[in-house]
Amino acid sequence: MQTKTVNTTIGLSLGQKFADYSMLVKVRLSALVVFSAVMAYLIAAGGSIAWLEVLLLGIGGFLITGAANTMNQVLERESDQLMKRTENRPLATGRMNVSEAVLASGFMSLFGILILATFNPWTALLGMISYILYAFVYTPMKKITQLAVLVGAIPGALPMMIGCVAYEGEITMLALTLFAIQFLWQFPHFWAIAWMAFEDYTKAGIHLLPSARGVRNNNAGYQSFIYCLFLIPVSLAPYFLGVSGIVSAMILALCGIVYAYCAWDFYKAETRKTALKLMFSSFFYLPIILFALFFDKI
Repeated sequence: MQTKTVNTTIGLSLGQKFADYSMLVKVRLSALVVFSAVMAYLIAAGGSIAWLEVLLLGIGGFLITGAANTMNQVLERESDQLMKRTENRPLATGRMNVSEAVLASGFMSLFGILILATFNPWTALLGMISYILYAFVYTPMKKITQLAVLVGAIPGALPMMIGCVAYEGEITMLALTLFAIQFLWQFPHFWAIAWMAFEDYTKAGIHLLPSARGVRNNNAGYQSFIYCLFLIPVSLAPYFLGVSGIVSAMILALCGIVYAYCAWDFYKAETRKTALKLMFSSFFYLPIILFALFFDKI
């Protein structure tokens, strides 16, 4: 009976530790980052796909993203205690100590960069820049200025560039175009989330909406709409570069129009309903346009 109790306790402990590390690296967010990097690689490769490279890109990208998310929680552990959506994180609750998280972040970033370096120096450099910008620039800036969103959009868009550069070996116009698409896409996506989590962010002293500190107004909707309008012509760049055909160009234009329409609704009436609609449209936008570009390319 005692052995059974000990085994049960160990099982529960290991299960909690696994759950804590999943929360620490933000598995779903990291998976989205890996997806965008891999899709960019596949778009650049067309029909010439080395699946071992795809696997290495996915592992390296996941490790660097997980490392950045971990360091983010190390630096924000006190703020996380004040927000309902983050109060159960392992560092915020004390289930994990800071030294363990810092060590985990260090090892993940090291191995992630080493894996990306097997492709070419550019992928390793871009991966390192992404980690540093997200963890050590964007994270502390969130309590200082709303410009943190602009800074955070850079590491948020670098996975597309990394995926493309991993195949092409240099920063090409395709890599820059994919970066620009994900860069612009992030603003409406993030502001819709920030608007809904406004009270939580305010409690923690974080002000990310494009408005006066402590104020929630329709400036977020207006700027979301403007970024969506810019996104439409930028998303057509692959067609004009000769990378994709007219079918994917039409799909990208249509997705951009729908995204802009949702942002316009958010601008007209900033409510939870319109913010949710904009957020969900952003979730659909990225995979649809990436699959359209990939299938058109091959």
